[in-house]
Amino acid sequence: MKMRSLIVHKKPELKNPRMVLGFSGWMNGGEASTGTVEYLIEKVKGEKFAEIEPEEFYIFNFPGSMDTASLFRPSTKIKNGLLKDIQFPKNEFFYGRKSNILLFKGKEPNFLWRKYSNCIFEIVSIFKVKEIYFVGSVAGSIPHTREPRIWCSFSHEKLRSKLKKYDIKFSDYEGPSSITTLLMKFSKEKRINMISFVAEVPIYVQGKNPKAIESLVSRLIKLLGLDIDLSDLHEISEKFEKKLDEIVSSKPELVEQIKKLEDIYDKELVEEMGDMEEWLKKQGVKLD
Repeated sequence: MKMRSLIVHKKPELKNPRMVLGFSGWMNGGEASTGTVEYLIEKVKGEKFAEIEPEEFYIFNFPGSMDTASLFRPSTKIKNGLLKDIQFPKNEFFYGRKSNILLFKGKEPNFLWRKYSNCIFEIVSIFKVKEIYFVGSVAGSIPHTREPRIWCSFSHEKLRSKLKKYDIKFSDYEGPSSITTLLMKFSKEKRINMISFVAEVPIYVQGKNPKAIESLVSRLIKLLGLDIDLSDLHEISEKFEKKLDEIVSSKPELVEQIKKLEDIYDKELVEEMGDMEEWLKKQGVKLD
């Protein structure tokens, strides 16, 4: 079944599933957005059931140097002279039958944001989705030796109290928008709950960040009530941090900068704990 740019290959039997979104592009630092969705697809044995055709949503021929243009063009594979494959951006929907969940992994579009968003909301409408979660990540002034900060925004005020217990910070932001902001605007208009979790990853670390992925996944599975063992991901995160420690130890100037970041992080944590202690006292809870 085809609707505009959306292709639905099959319609699995699900009852009011929840949806999780991840995008490559702007808010995918440390590949935490796409990495989180990929991990969940693997864990719930996700099956592809729909996709968005890419042709009208992306820049493929960008003027400029070859290095610049190569960032936009589809990827090609030729082996021993024979064309093997050409890969266009993928925007794919998966489902987990037992977990009653929809998962979407895509690339933030260059063009026609509203039309692209409507493709996602076609799926939302077909399956009567009432909860949407976006997971993302941005580079920031956080040390790799501490837990990633998780920033949160949401579509409806009623969600605030539900989210407070998940160790998040509510976002205060003004600036350039992402496709997820538009999706949240539409969610609000359609009276669908949408929550965005954005992990802060160290600006000095390149490549996939399993620690950020673990932080995002751990919150999602609690909110979604999923029975998923994260021991494999935790082990990868610990190895990742240990490897970073080894690399950093050979760079004295970086050690010094990270120590400053740790001090700032710990100071903020102590200040937050002070606020928490005051709140607990008001609730009649003694900590001593």
